[in-house]
Amino acid sequence: MAWHLEGTYFENCNCEVLCPCGASGFALPADNERCVVFLAFHVDSGEIDGVDVSGLSYALLADAPGAMAEGNWRVGLLLDAAASPEQAELLGSVASGARGGAPAGFNPFVGEVLGMEAAPIDFVEDGNRHSVRVGELADVEVEDFVPDGADQPIRLTGVPHPVSSSLAVAQATRSRVSAFGIELAAAGKNGHSAPFSWDG
Repeated sequence: MAWHLEGTYFENCNCEVLCPCGASGFALPADNERCVVFLAFHVDSGEIDGVDVSGLSYALLADAPGAMAEGNWRVGLLLDAAASPEQAELLGSVASGARGGAPAGFNPFVGEVLGMEAAPIDFVEDGNRHSVRVGELADVEVEDFVPDGADQPIRLTGVPHPVSSSLAVAQATRSRVSAFGIELAAAGKNGHSAPFSWDG
């Protein structure tokens, strides 16, 4: 059966703005020996195998070598506790890349799956500010860079990023994540955001 998801994503990592990894399609090394990145997704509308998953959110947390293209990422998945068991199973299968489509773009880099955990997820869009709270595990907010006199954020285009080829450049205003034995505290560091529309 087919699936379709559309919504909004944002991310925060421990690189300085602008992260060389994402901007280069993982060809350039991170600013640090390890790259820790948190990606949050909110599904505005979506259906998987005929099951409505609209309104649900999820997040990925990854710990990767500085040279991210080398692979061996350690990745954990945080799923919205508001999902029913059926919704959680289906959304987890798409988010993990098991059902193909854009999320599967991360799979060649994953060396270890750390697990999946359910938690309440509060995802908020406020203009150019994007924030999420995941229970006691994560509290992250990024703000898109909008030049003086402009009404749109600065964007990277033509980027070979699994989520979208067009990413807003952002900076974290709040950043605290602790899950799966991975810690991230990267306020002031790199961020991106983008709408997404995926099929599989």
